[in-house]
Amino acid sequence: MVNTKWRNQTSITEFVLLGFRSFQELKTPLFLLFLVIYIVTMAGNVLIIALILTDKNLHTPMYFLGNLSCLETCYTSTILPRMLASLLTRDRTISIAGCLVQYYFFGCLAGSECYLLAAMSYDRYLAICKPLHYTMMMNGRFCLFLITGSWIICFVINSIIIFLLSHLIFCGPNEIDHFFCDLTPLINISCSDTELIELLAFILSSLIALGPFLLTLTSYMCIIITIVRIPSASRRHKAFSTCSSHLIVVTIFYGTLILVYLLPKTPTLRDLNKLFSFFYTVLTPLANPLIYSLRNKEVSKALGKGVREFTDFLGRQTLHYCFRLK
Repeated sequence: MVNTKWRNQTSITEFVLLGFRSFQELKTPLFLLFLVIYIVTMAGNVLIIALILTDKNLHTPMYFLGNLSCLETCYTSTILPRMLASLLTRDRTISIAGCLVQYYFFGCLAGSECYLLAAMSYDRYLAICKPLHYTMMMNGRFCLFLITGSWIICFVINSIIIFLLSHLIFCGPNEIDHFFCDLTPLINISCSDTELIELLAFILSSLIALGPFLLTLTSYMCIIITIVRIPSASRRHKAFSTCSSHLIVVTIFYGTLILVYLLPKTPTLRDLNKLFSFFYTVLTPLANPLIYSLRNKEVSKALGKGVREFTDFLGRQTLHYCFRLK
C-alpha cells in the first residue's frame, strides 16, 4: 500500500547520493584510489580490445567472446566518473532522470556480463571437455548469436524495469545511501506502492542472473571433473591454473551479487551492502583484463610483439629526427 504519511508531500526532483559518507576524512585518498582504479581498468581493457583488433592470431571464438573488455569499459564508466566528480566537487546531487539513466545502463551492462561470463565458461567447457566438437560448435555465427542475444535480452528486461521505475513517485526523503543509483535504494525511498515492481524486478533479475550462473557453475563443474581425469600432471596443472583464475572472478562477481540482492536485508548486511557492491562494480572490471586475457600466453605474445613494434617505430622516428637536425 502507498505510504500515507507521504501523500501530501511535494514530489522531489533530485536525489543525493550519500556515497561513502562515513569516510569523509578520507575523501582525498579515496579519490586518488578510485582514480587509479579507473585509469588502470580503462587502460587494461582498451589495450585488450586493441590487441584483439590488430592481431589476427587472436581472431578466434574465445577472443571474439573477449568483447567482455568492451563491456567492462562501458560498465565502469557508468559509475566511477560520477563518483569521482562527487568526491572532487562535493556535489552529490543527481536528477531523477540522470539516476534512472545510470541504473539503466548499469543494469544492462551487469546483465550482459552475466551472459558473457556464461558464454566464456561454455567456450572453455567445449575446449576442454569436447575438443573434437569445439571447432564445429564455436563458429563465428554461434558466437555472434551468443553476444547479440545477451545484449538484446538485458536491454529488453531493463527497459521494462526502467518503465516501472519511471512511474514511481518520490516525495522524500531524497537521500540514497549508496554510491550509485541501484534498484533497491530507489524502491526503498519511493512513496508509491512498490509491491508489483519488487515482484517483477525479482523475476526479471533472476532471468538475467540465475540462468547464466547455473550454466557457468555447471560448465566449471564439468571442466574440473574432466581435468581430474587427465593422466598428465603438467597438463592438469596448466588446465587448473587457467580455470582457477576464471573461477576467482566468477566467485567474486556472483558471490557479491547474491549477498547484495538475494540475502535478507538485515542491519549488518545493509551496512556491508556498499562494500559488496564495490566488488562487482569496481574490482571485477579491474580484474577481468588481468584474469581472462593478460595471463593468457597468446595475449602476452601479442602484447610483446606490439611493444617491440612500437619501440622499433619510436627508434626509427628518433633516428630520422636526428638525421634531419644534422
